[in-house]
Amino acid sequence: MTNDRYAAYDRLRFDWPDGADGGVVLITLDDPEKMNATDAAMHLQLSRVFRDLDDDEAVRAVVVTGAGRAFSAGGDLDWIAEQVGDYTQTIRVMREAGDIVRTMIDCDTPIVSAINGVAVGAGLAVALMADVSVIDEEAKLTDGHIRLGVAGGDHAVAIWPLLCGMAKAKYYLLTADFLDGREAERIGLVSKAVPADEVMPTALQVARKLAAGPVDATRMTKRALNHWLRQALPNFEASLAYEMLNFLGPDAAEGLAALQEKRRPQFGRES
Repeated sequence: MTNDRYAAYDRLRFDWPDGADGGVVLITLDDPEKMNATDAAMHLQLSRVFRDLDDDEAVRAVVVTGAGRAFSAGGDLDWIAEQVGDYTQTIRVMREAGDIVRTMIDCDTPIVSAINGVAVGAGLAVALMADVSVIDEEAKLTDGHIRLGVAGGDHAVAIWPLLCGMAKAKYYLLTADFLDGREAERIGLVSKAVPADEVMPTALQVARKLAAGPVDATRMTKRALNHWLRQALPNFEASLAYEMLNFLGPDAAEGLAALQEKRRPQFGRES
């Protein structure tokens, strides 16, 4: 088997931990110097890769993780700066962000996330849209949109209420507070929280179990479960539109400036 179909994915690394016939592919968000922050190239590739994986008959389970000490530290600030106030770029990002969520829902191949460090933004969407999520119990995560001055879009409105309930979803999405892996497991946001050195072995163990199971039955079970998420797609589409609308307003510009200048934002005030 060749990996020619994945050659264009230069921001993602593909490995076959059990060899080409093992059925498990490990995908690594691969920009460790920037803590795997999503930029234009990585965002585009994440919006397409799960469709290609689902079409690959050699793949029976997927593990996705981040290179280095982070899963993904959110959006690259230079890339975000291209979007603030720019209608054309905002439409492009909206389409890709929607595709990340929709292709992960429609991918019948089971996906396991190995959340090895901080997870924010589009990276967090991939981490939590996975079917099984294994996190370092010390790792921090936050949706973070409110910090930037935009509505919680991406994945959050679709899946957080299903995972952890509306009360916890509202608290963490409206405050953008960080929570660690232990708390994420306690409230049901992730599947398992384990010590750092057990994250990848645990994720691979789960993926191998899924890959060794009955392929059609596993895929059809995932497809049926994901109908709950498909019912939430109108809510998701609305949240994504609200987020992108905010990118054209003043709060996103202030939120970005505050992040770049490492200060508290002054939303709704004259600069």
